[in-house]
Order: sequence, then structure tokens, then C-alpha cells
Amino acid sequence: MTDRPAPDARPPRDAGDAPAEGRDETAPERADRNFTELLQELRVTQTGVQILFAFLLTLAFTPRFPSLDTLQRATYVTTLLLAMLAAALFTAPAALHRSLFRKNAKATVVRVSSRLATAGLVVLMPAFSGAVLLVVDVALGRGAGIAAGAGTFVACVALWVVLPGLVRRAVRDR
Repeated sequence: MTDRPAPDARPPRDAGDAPAEGRDETAPERADRNFTELLQELRVTQTGVQILFAFLLTLAFTPRFPSLDTLQRATYVTTLLLAMLAAALFTAPAALHRSLFRKNAKATVVRVSSRLATAGLVVLMPAFSGAVLLVVDVALGRGAGIAAGAGTFVACVALWVVLPGLVRRAVRDR
């Protein structure tokens, strides 16, 4: 008999491999799980960003586009660029992972990718708001457009910033 562990045995933990969230996992297993969870989140957000970006790209080719006033055109271009930046931020984790694949950098990839996703959400708030402002402005007028755009921004802040903060505090206080 040898003292080698079975092929499916876990590698020994070192001091930095404390289980997270009550899970029995090593640091590499945690990084793999965290990256998988992040990718699932990105799949949801990327779809919305891609639809928004495609919608904005097609607007410039509609018959009504030449009749937009200066503020509507500025809103359109700003929103288009924000949507593009959000799409780039949400796809950057895939490029980062690909460039660091098999370089023993998964924990770093997860950390940087999480920041990129957060930045993408920050950029997505004004992109959503600008798109709503533009569409409602064209459909119902400037005042309604501004109100709808502001309402969209407030809803995003409430759902993406305030709600998670309240839940985080409730979990911490438990």
C-alpha cells in the first residue's frame, strides 16, 4: 500500500483556503464557482445590452431620424456610446479569461471581472435612462421624456444599488 491519496481526493488546504459561506471548497474551487456565477449574471445582462445596442444602432436608419432635434440627437449618440461601453465592459471578462487561460490566475480573473461587471451596470443605468428618455421624448414630448428617463434611472438605482444594500444589511444583522 502507498500513502498517496485517491485520485478523486481533495488537495490539502493551506491557511488561505478557509471555506467561504460555509462551503467545503478550496480556493481554486471557490474561484471556479465564483467565475461560473459571474458568467451566469453576465449572460442575463449581456442579452439586455445587446438588444438595447441593436435597437439604438437601427434608429439612425429610420425615416424619422432626420427630424430629431439637437437634444434628441445628443441623447441618441450619448446613449449609443454608453450602450457600447456597457457591452464592452460585460464582454471584457471573457477576453480577460481567454488571455489568462491556464496561467493560474482564476482568482484574479474573478476579482477583475467582478469589477468590470459592476462598472458595466453603472454605465448601463444612464444608457437605459437615455434610451427611455429618447423614445418617450419622440413619442410624447420633452417633459414626459425627461420624467420617464429620470424615473428609469431612479428605478435602476433602487433595484441595483439600494435593494442589494438593504438585503446585505439584513443578512449582516441576522
